[in-house]
Amino acid sequence: MKTEMMAEETMTSLNGLDVQAATDTIDALTKDKSLAKFQFRAKNSWINGGENQSTIRDFYGAGQEDMSRTSDFVFANGEPPVLLGNNEGANPVEFLLHALAGCVTTTIVLHAAVRGITIRELSTELEGNIDLQGLLGLDESVSAGYESIKIRMHIKADCSDEELDDLLSYAHGHSPVCTTVCRPIPVQIERVAA
Repeated sequence: MKTEMMAEETMTSLNGLDVQAATDTIDALTKDKSLAKFQFRAKNSWINGGENQSTIRDFYGAGQEDMSRTSDFVFANGEPPVLLGNNEGANPVEFLLHALAGCVTTTIVLHAAVRGITIRELSTELEGNIDLQGLLGLDESVSAGYESIKIRMHIKADCSDEELDDLLSYAHGHSPVCTTVCRPIPVQIERVAA
């Protein structure tokens, strides 16, 4: 009896994800495309110098406001002393690397599970190269953002090298954060009355 229960768990869960729930979600989104529209939100308050704090909690998705979170996620943004801060937290461009790593990882794990591929190990190392001349306005030909980002993936999975390469390529094109970073999108900054 215990062996049957373990086999059933293995069949419904892969890489820590409920495969049936993933399939049901895909089916629901295929039938009603409006359920695929999500809006994520963040609030940020400046504290002092390069220190500020972001708070994340509510979002809209699957046709309704989400009420699953009972408390805020709070992230301190700071700068290292060489950039006039006191290491209050990772700086925003480091958070971008964190977001990129997390999103690519989640995309790989999700699509591996849907494809029936077991991930044994997965870790990433990211490097982003930036030239501060752009931020400081010292050279208008230099972008203020990253010039390049490299993701090194260490992955062991129960599949062929070709399947793994296809999975990584798929994640590159379907990770929301990777796609956002890889193509220009409109960002509007507007001042509102205090």
